[in-house]
Amino acid sequence: MGVDLGGTTAKFAILTLDGEIQQRWSIDTNILDDGVHIIPDIIDSINEHLKLYNMQPSDFQGIGMGSPGSVDVNAGTVIGAYNLNWKTLQHPKRDIEAGTGIPFAIDNDVNVAALGEQWKGAGDAAANVTLVALGTGIGGGIIADGKLLHGVAGSAGELGHVTVEPNGYLCTCGKRGCLETVASATGVVRVARDMAEEYAGQSELKQTLDDGDEISSKIVFDMAKAGDKLALMIVDKVAYYLGLGLGNVGNMLNPEYILIGGGVSAAGDFLLTRVTDYFKQFTFPNVRETTKLRLATLGNTAGVIGAASLARK
Repeated sequence: MGVDLGGTTAKFAILTLDGEIQQRWSIDTNILDDGVHIIPDIIDSINEHLKLYNMQPSDFQGIGMGSPGSVDVNAGTVIGAYNLNWKTLQHPKRDIEAGTGIPFAIDNDVNVAALGEQWKGAGDAAANVTLVALGTGIGGGIIADGKLLHGVAGSAGELGHVTVEPNGYLCTCGKRGCLETVASATGVVRVARDMAEEYAGQSELKQTLDDGDEISSKIVFDMAKAGDKLALMIVDKVAYYLGLGLGNVGNMLNPEYILIGGGVSAAGDFLLTRVTDYFKQFTFPNVRETTKLRLATLGNTAGVIGAASLARK
């Protein structure tokens, strides 16, 4: 079983050992009261569905879960998952094993999505795959020689904090110029606002911003696709930063694939071709010829599939 825990919903799936999804469902994440209801709700939902499908704990090799926050993989604990209101140390492994009678494993949500994409998605089961997830922030997961990298304190793969603009925008992490500040969904909007102030030509996007209307990264990309000059300049700037950041990743890790996922990746090939051009500019020949950029393909199921793969190990 795979569980993908997010700030809005928790998604569940029952899979075969080959990774084929048999059943899927989701529940709302109740983050009230410092998130104390989250784990009991997950346990109740699992037990209800086992009854519903007439299954026993012994039918399962295990439950895997992806969670936001700082995850201690060995201890099975999570801390600092602020979108879940988990400010203190949580014990999902201890509690879910006790509540379901099924062995349990946990990892960071983006690491788990990387495992899903590597196993059943655009990673083609290659041994070296990096996922960069462009959402409200930017997360990453690195699989090297078939193993997920965690680093000494669980921060391997934090690609959102690669510096792409020294002395650039201040990031929520406290340092300046992080990739996340210019290429996440919120980063695209920030770049758009700044570039619009300096832009003097005709542009529907500039008009929208000057009128004080809200914009989103999707609006920027849609206007760029429609040929808006300012929007095209913004997309080029964002693609430059992504190409620079991912070029550094390629030069360091030389994965077979760097997969681009998350909400911003919905811009599709329009984004990918531009990022690839810059990526080639910032990589040396051997990496340029052997590491490919691709769009992730699993969407919302990457998390549950990757989480379930934790239970296989």
